[in-house]
Amino acid sequence: MNFVARDTKETMRVGGDEKASRLFIASIGRFDDAASRATMDALVAWIEDHYREDLLKRPSKHEYLRKLPKSVIEQMDQLRDSPVIHEQILRQFPDGSVITPMKHTDELYISHYNKDFGGDQGLYDKHYDGNLRFLSYGSVVRALIYLQSDATYKVVFHDSRVEKAFVTYDFGLLDFHRELHWVEGEYNPDDQQRILLKCNYLITPRHGGLAGRAVSAANTTVFYVVKAAMEYSKSPSNPAERFVGLLCNVFRLLNNIHPVAPLALIAASLGLVAWLAS
Repeated sequence: MNFVARDTKETMRVGGDEKASRLFIASIGRFDDAASRATMDALVAWIEDHYREDLLKRPSKHEYLRKLPKSVIEQMDQLRDSPVIHEQILRQFPDGSVITPMKHTDELYISHYNKDFGGDQGLYDKHYDGNLRFLSYGSVVRALIYLQSDATYKVVFHDSRVEKAFVTYDFGLLDFHRELHWVEGEYNPDDQQRILLKCNYLITPRHGGLAGRAVSAANTTVFYVVKAAMEYSKSPSNPAERFVGLLCNVFRLLNNIHPVAPLALIAASLGLVAWLAS
């Protein structure tokens, strides 16, 4: 299902200066209606029962929403398809822009602050979620929907100059590729469990056609490759996992400098291997 922007907002205020920008300015919202809150409470109860062992472990936990039971997905759809989120996203895009949910990439996320040089360290250190910010066509906006959280962690959205200690029923919206951000806090097993949904939306001009499908495919490919490497190497316990974790963190640091830098490193490495093998 696609949604179309009704308003035109070509500029956003950042740090007191009015400027045109391709950056989607990070914004904060909250589910205030009783129905949405009841749905969120019901989901937390199901998650705490179904993932009780994962909640006791130190590493973070990701699960694709598409792999969950149908009844649970239907409840999550009520939140990620909410007009509250879609209208707040489209408010920053030109009139006629189309929002396409990327539901195949949406995830349940149990967040445990963890810095052990594994693949999931990048969830807390300074990072961009994606590396396609050099693309001028289309944008991907991520919604962080907090089913349950206390204010012990703070998320810093550097480019938008926004900070927020999210609590239960809050949501945050950020530019997937263009927002440098990080989490400040520390792990405490006695804190309230931080459980959220990560939902992604592609925004393109109306009648995007082939260009829109190409951008969607590029985003999906990058997302799956990075996610697979991160999941494999979180809290590494053997040399192979530690090596992949090291690569994840090196690529993250290079991507913070420039999105082409990780690709250049890969190309140089492949060239070196080919030269040595010749």
